[in-house]
Amino acid sequence: MRGMKTEAPLLHSTPGDPAHPPSLGMLLNMVRAEIVRAVEAELAKQDLDLSFTQFLILKKAHQLGAVSATELARAVELDGGAMTRQLDQLERKGLLRRTPHAQDRRALRIELTSAGNAVWQNSASLCSERVMAAAQRSMTSTEQARLHDYLGRVLSALRDKN
Repeated sequence: MRGMKTEAPLLHSTPGDPAHPPSLGMLLNMVRAEIVRAVEAELAKQDLDLSFTQFLILKKAHQLGAVSATELARAVELDGGAMTRQLDQLERKGLLRRTPHAQDRRALRIELTSAGNAVWQNSASLCSERVMAAAQRSMTSTEQARLHDYLGRVLSALRDKN
């Protein structure tokens, strides 16, 4: 069609390409993918045999304390089957354990072991901090605060059911 401008596919655009800037959704997706890659690279540098998903599970287990597998799955946005596989792997690594619930003997609580706490506090959390610092190194503290505010507002708007 003559005279019509065609757009290049967004997958091939880069954040620095002003002629074809990525959509907000694509940019957020690319940022997330780079964060996952960078965190996994940092974990590997520390000789931590953890995937990004396992890293998130350790982080949430550390933050939440003893919780049900369902609560933990919801916190890291995994379905039940995927969560069970991840918990099995982390349990085999000695980083978490399933313990009986005090009031409901049918239920289990998921909690970090002392080894899991040590891995989180001494290594894994530092990997995340290094990645986030590197991601924001070109921003002033004011710009970092604005970015955090903007992304928080986008998240709130998307979660708002009204």
